[in-house]
Amino acid sequence: MDHPMAHGAAATGLTRAQVAARSGASERLMRHCEALGLLDEPARAVPLLRFVRRAQALGFEPPEVVELLALWRDERRASFDVKRVALARAEALGERIEELAQMKRGLERLAHCCGGDQRPACPILDELAELKGFAGCAAAAAASAAFSAESGRPS
Repeated sequence: MDHPMAHGAAATGLTRAQVAARSGASERLMRHCEALGLLDEPARAVPLLRFVRRAQALGFEPPEVVELLALWRDERRASFDVKRVALARAEALGERIEELAQMKRGLERLAHCCGGDQRPACPILDELAELKGFAGCAAAAAASAAFSAESGRPS
């Protein structure tokens, strides 16, 4: 069975490449939207793909994009429902940002503990292997300083 976009280009007078160019959508996004059954109205392919692309740029997940599309198409929607989806995504993004900030701080602490010299001892690898990690940070820093002093290299 042909997908609507297969005939959609003819229905809109646009080729698939033109739909992609006008919407700014990648081929991957077009295939994804087709698989979800979102491109059922060839005449609306360009605005729909633009909508999806913008929603993705704001961090909305696929189920949220589908929900937002349904709200967009519903002329009797309540803006409260749209706002609820947006605020939920903003909260999830805030949580993810905090998770990433914690990861960054952890990596920076581990890097600070690493002597970054010629010795094989590495608190970063120890942490990944659950050996010493942060607990060995002071010892690693002291050993690195001692090694540097012995070898005449800066620590």
